[in-house]
Amino acid sequence: MKNKNLLLFIMAVGVFSILNTEMGFIGILPYIAEAYNVTIVQAGWLISLFALGVAVAGPTMPLMMSRFNRKHVMVFILGLFTLCNVVAAFAEDFYVLLLARVIPAFFHPVYCAMAFSVAATLARPGEAPKAVAKINVGVSAGMVAGVPISNFLAEQISLSASMTFFAVATLLVLLATLWLIPSMPVQARMSYGSQLSVLKKPGLWASIVAVIFLNGSIFGVFNYMADFLSVVSNVAPALVSILLLVYGLCNISGSVLAGSLLTIRPLPVIKAFPLVTAMLYGGMLGGGSAWPFMGAVVILWGILGGINGNINQYWITKAAPEAPDFANGLFLTAANIGCVLGTTVGGWFIESWGTEFVVLAGLGLCGAAALVIWGQCFVMNRAAGMHIQAEEA
Repeated sequence: MKNKNLLLFIMAVGVFSILNTEMGFIGILPYIAEAYNVTIVQAGWLISLFALGVAVAGPTMPLMMSRFNRKHVMVFILGLFTLCNVVAAFAEDFYVLLLARVIPAFFHPVYCAMAFSVAATLARPGEAPKAVAKINVGVSAGMVAGVPISNFLAEQISLSASMTFFAVATLLVLLATLWLIPSMPVQARMSYGSQLSVLKKPGLWASIVAVIFLNGSIFGVFNYMADFLSVVSNVAPALVSILLLVYGLCNISGSVLAGSLLTIRPLPVIKAFPLVTAMLYGGMLGGGSAWPFMGAVVILWGILGGINGNINQYWITKAAPEAPDFANGLFLTAANIGCVLGTTVGGWFIESWGTEFVVLAGLGLCGAAALVIWGQCFVMNRAAGMHIQAEEA
């Protein structure tokens, strides 16, 4: 392929537009509740059902579509997102809006998994994490930009304008894909059975569990970050918004940094990650009431959040390299399950002891992730040692 960087850029922007559609609704839920005369909880179905669709489709849809020309699949998905976003922008009934929201959710993991797989394929030997990190920058940017942009457009113009922005973003990537991305037929088609056979590997299941705990350790605390900053650290509302933006920008930096770290020393980085995150949470438990300290914490926390996403993808695909699309789908499902688990556990601590102790959820999940990862590394090192001894014999 002649211009790999252009292809990576288009796919990263494509991932950004899809994540922007997913996360952007968070910023307009109050406007939706008012416009459609529903409760905020009912409006929240637009978020929860989308996430559920991604979690359900993660292991199945990338597998089913892994044998088709990748350009054709990308065009179809971007076209579907554009169409559904247009329908959402002009929907007069809440349930029509909900349907337009849920349908593309099942194809979200297909595009993202395919982008990760193509990026790894395009990379030079040993540099796949760097290429994948560029796609993860799109993920981080989508999560950062979606909420404030949608909120601003809904407040300053209209709710319809906010949803139209989602449609325009996916439409532009669709046109770029049609004009600039060459045909990408699958060179070696794997049967569904051969891809599903990776589920027989205990190491893959251990990686899935590790990713659930890792992602839970980050989002179990991050999802309550605004409340923690305002209630525990006594940060002014305007400054909370700024710190959330800083977190997002640092998240992007962390994704870029992770590409280099996972290329140079992947295992030491992955083994150390839960410990470093646990130390951060320990500092928040003791010094969370001092907001200048929390400003520094947010920067480090944002960087760790970006690294976390890359570690999650790397750890699962490393366990099943023979079925990259399927493995990336499993990664997306595990990450979403981890987010739900972390948010639930964090909520338990808040309800039982107060917002300050939400970090205990992060600490507990960090510990669980460390045990699984270190156990996996011990097994890998032992297997490698036995292999060397067998060759010497």
